[in-house]
Amino acid sequence: MTVPSHMPRLSRTQLLVAAVTIGVLVYAVAPALGAPVTPPTSTDPTLAVPLPSAGKDPGTNLTILGLFTLLTLGPSMLVMMTGFTRILIVLGFLRNALGTPQIPPNQVLVGFSLFLTLFVMGPTFGKINDTALQPYMAKTIDAKTAITKAEEPLRTFMLKQTGSSELAMFVKLSRQKAPATPADVKLTTLIPAFMISEVKTAFEIGFLIYIPFLIIDLVVASTLMSMGMMMLPPAMISLPFKLLLFVLVDGWALLSQNLVAGFHL
Repeated sequence: MTVPSHMPRLSRTQLLVAAVTIGVLVYAVAPALGAPVTPPTSTDPTLAVPLPSAGKDPGTNLTILGLFTLLTLGPSMLVMMTGFTRILIVLGFLRNALGTPQIPPNQVLVGFSLFLTLFVMGPTFGKINDTALQPYMAKTIDAKTAITKAEEPLRTFMLKQTGSSELAMFVKLSRQKAPATPADVKLTTLIPAFMISEVKTAFEIGFLIYIPFLIIDLVVASTLMSMGMMMLPPAMISLPFKLLLFVLVDGWALLSQNLVAGFHL
């Protein structure tokens, strides 16, 4: 084999030095390749992560995991198991009946619905805190018992708001044995029945809200047609009268009062 003329020629001394260097590297690295890997140790106590041993309290790790899980499921629980749905739908009907589809803004309606829901659910949340959350935090009951105790106030609230026809429909659809009492209904059956009842009640309230504003629209439209002002939009003329009527009857306070009273507290 001939070496190309453009490649540099190595002397015997350079080859010997290269061979010795490679041998030393192999001798130094070879034992480490077969040695077991041991984790680095540190004398700094702040770097140590305490892990729970078997049969002991899981500590902060599982608590943080449970907190993030609750934050993830919180919005769904708020919509499904409280009066938030009814209140928000009713406020949406009110805004459309007034003829102001962008006022109040969605953020205002959602915020108002949220805090009104917290007011309505205050007694229920208080019972959950007293019977489930505080005993669990004090470690007098386990997690399973806490969940069972927290379910009872929510079940009582939802049963008061759920119609008998909706509850009977979902019990029939579940193809399970009919419960002896409403308290024996499973939560997976009670929640959809409660949601249907809430939407039904919200639409009934919305219908009642529409009636006075619809009368104003009809009167204004008939007046404009009799005057020959057919090109003028009736909604533009009726809007101030709707707002005046709503302000004179103190509509926000009246609606809030009836919404809260409608939950049979």
